[in-house]
Amino acid sequence: MKITSAKQLANALQDTRKTKALSQTDVAKQVGIRQDTVSKFELNPDSTKLDTLFKMLAALNLELHVAPRGEGLPENVENVQTPTGWKEEW
Repeated sequence: MKITSAKQLANALQDTRKTKALSQTDVAKQVGIRQDTVSKFELNPDSTKLDTLFKMLAALNLELHVAPRGEGLPENVENVQTPTGWKEEW
């Protein structure tokens, strides 16, 4: 799915959460944030911290892939190089 705005990203995560039959509280508890943080992200994602976004992605078992504009994801996403020095996978 191509995402081009914070609101589209919030809607995609909300749709995934609902498809998995998870409440905002369920998602929040999985990653140690408050339910109102999940709600604020879904309603107004522009003010959400990146750390919170990655926690929510983890709770929903999702990954974030970045590609140059106009290009799709590589066929084998596993071979995409990532920056070194990351000590934690969300």
